[in-house]
Amino acid sequence: MKTMQAMTISQFGDSNVFSAADVPIPELKPGHVLVRVAASSVNPVDYKIREAGADLPFAPALPAILGMDFAGTVVGVADDVDGYKLNDEVYGCAGGLGGLPGSLAEYMLVDVRLMAHKPRSLSMQEAAALPLVSITAFEGLQRAGVKAGQQVLVHGGSGGVGHIAVQLAKHLGADVYATGGGDAQLQLISALGATGINYKTSTVDDYVNQHTNGQGFDVVFDTVGAENLTSSMLASKLNGHIATTVSMVELDLTLAHIKGLSMHVVFMLIPMIHDIGRAAHGDILKQVAEIVDGGALRPVLTEKQFQLSEIAAAHDYAEAGTGLGKVVVSH
Repeated sequence: MKTMQAMTISQFGDSNVFSAADVPIPELKPGHVLVRVAASSVNPVDYKIREAGADLPFAPALPAILGMDFAGTVVGVADDVDGYKLNDEVYGCAGGLGGLPGSLAEYMLVDVRLMAHKPRSLSMQEAAALPLVSITAFEGLQRAGVKAGQQVLVHGGSGGVGHIAVQLAKHLGADVYATGGGDAQLQLISALGATGINYKTSTVDDYVNQHTNGQGFDVVFDTVGAENLTSSMLASKLNGHIATTVSMVELDLTLAHIKGLSMHVVFMLIPMIHDIGRAAHGDILKQVAEIVDGGALRPVLTEKQFQLSEIAAAHDYAEAGTGLGKVVVSH
């Protein structure tokens, strides 16, 4: 039996639960390819599963290989797979939960519906930063019906999902605004082509009056969520749309009723968890690759990067939130 190196966990807890192990290389099965992983990235859901997996219905069984995002090279193709061949460079979000082993290993077995050819203009590390956040941002904007000429507000515009949502909304022709809480965040938002709003020094009424003549934004994409959803309702125009990625909160929706708001909850893991609609993710990744190669979208990576053997430190760094951009792990 051929084996590979992987970073595994045998219990849930702090980042010290990771350990290196030799595990079998996954065997090909219908509808899948085997990918040699070149890079992966860390998302909040990765360290939430690592910490609290015992309480999450979609956590993997132990011992487990975590890691959802990947970029790499195809080294095996199932007989029934069309559209991919050996040595193709691909990227996707395809494991690290349920019964799907993750990307923190030399090789990963990938459902082809959950991946696409890697953007040609990006490195493996840059491509690995994109899948989860770009699918989330794309889906949220799509469900909220963002179109040219609209005013769109992104809460948390310098974050992982937020900085992608800003760029995609601009690509769709919207007039984009985004909140940030410091100079570095606001500088990034400006560099991405949006109007920055310091939520620490401006009230919702302040920026709604300044930028929308008091009418409110057509669409609010809230990547902060929870209690911040109240700010999103305040910032929305009548019959406006809110897309949120963080809605596990008890909230008074009176204002949403009075304004006639539509709220779209984005939980992009649903296709992976339930094996429903997986092809939609591959389609989004294909479109994202075209947008990237067209020059309208680029991921931002933290200055500090990590090797696979340093995954514990990578998790700690991502969770601390001290870096601006996505944390990427090279294999």
